[in-house]
Amino acid sequence: MNRQYVALLANGDPIHYSDRKQWWWLLSVAFPLLPLVGIVAHAWSGYQIALGLPLLVSYGFMPLLDYLLGEDVNNPPEALVPQLQEDRYYRWLTWLTVPLHFVALIGCAWWAATQVSSWWAFVLLAYVIGTGSGLGINTGHELGHKHNRFEQWLAKLVLAVPVYGHFTVEHGQGHHRWVATPHDHASSRMGESIYRFALRELPGGIRRAWQLEKERLAKTGQPTWGWHNEMLQSYGIAIVLQLGLMASFGWVMVPFLMIHNMVAWWQLTSANYVEHYGLLRDQLENGKYESPQPHHSWNANHTVSNLALFHLQRHSDHHAHPSRRYQSLRHFENLPQLPSGYFGMFPLAYIPSLWFKVMDPRLMALPHVNGDLKRVNMAPHRSAELMARYGHP
Repeated sequence: MNRQYVALLANGDPIHYSDRKQWWWLLSVAFPLLPLVGIVAHAWSGYQIALGLPLLVSYGFMPLLDYLLGEDVNNPPEALVPQLQEDRYYRWLTWLTVPLHFVALIGCAWWAATQVSSWWAFVLLAYVIGTGSGLGINTGHELGHKHNRFEQWLAKLVLAVPVYGHFTVEHGQGHHRWVATPHDHASSRMGESIYRFALRELPGGIRRAWQLEKERLAKTGQPTWGWHNEMLQSYGIAIVLQLGLMASFGWVMVPFLMIHNMVAWWQLTSANYVEHYGLLRDQLENGKYESPQPHHSWNANHTVSNLALFHLQRHSDHHAHPSRRYQSLRHFENLPQLPSGYFGMFPLAYIPSLWFKVMDPRLMALPHVNGDLKRVNMAPHRSAELMARYGHP
């Protein structure tokens, strides 16, 4: 049975709450193992194409379920959020997910080296586990925002799977500071395709993280190239992991891991692209930007994909309150809302003409934008075209 949370309101009346999704959060724990379903299907059927079954589940079945089951707009009562935050059950789920990312990668690497024969099936399996390991960045995202050493280390550990050790430094100190401004390489601009965005976002994240970590270490008197460098700690684990796979399964792991790593990075780029597309914070008279508000992120309340992603898609509340744990994230009315969950939005983003057709009118219709391009984070190379199309309010 679900745990009951009880508190007293200011007037003395009791308030009760039970998280109806408590056991459904196990979907976020199990989801990183989805690539292994393709291996089981391949072993059972003998058809190599069965290795692609996880892609069908993620990008076909999940968006369909999101559409059929609709959105979840329920919020926990604010008076009970402190109890919900302290319930260790929810923490154990994120902790348990960390080793499962390693299990999935090692299992797929073993299968690729010992069973897969066709080159295209080899590439397919590497791509599938790359999408799964991209979810490791989501796990690291949830853990990396927590202010205790244990969960910070778990974040570094899981980020070693996709070799994305700079993420926690860059995301917390860089992206959250500059989100929804022209200065943030991880905030996509109106009229910018995901492919052009990737050329900014991928190298920009590494450069900014390195500079931030270099500055932090300098303040403590530590060398940049040393064990105290939090980026290098995660990268060191990644090197041990991937060299271990090469030593165990041979040189065939070199192309396998290259594809895996690039696809995992592409997963984060896809998430960053859809989360803040075209949204812009107001610049104040002193030159600083207003604090991030819920309307500076695109939100998605779609039930199934949120259960598989530790509520990542309630991104609006996350940016307004970064340390709030996933089970406590809230829905707000009148926010920028995506028409589908991330598994439906990613493929749409990969076809820029369709993305612009769906998202640009939605962006311009937002209440705080009200058709005014001055309130939009716009791609400079598309400014003349967008001005001609949308003009002034």
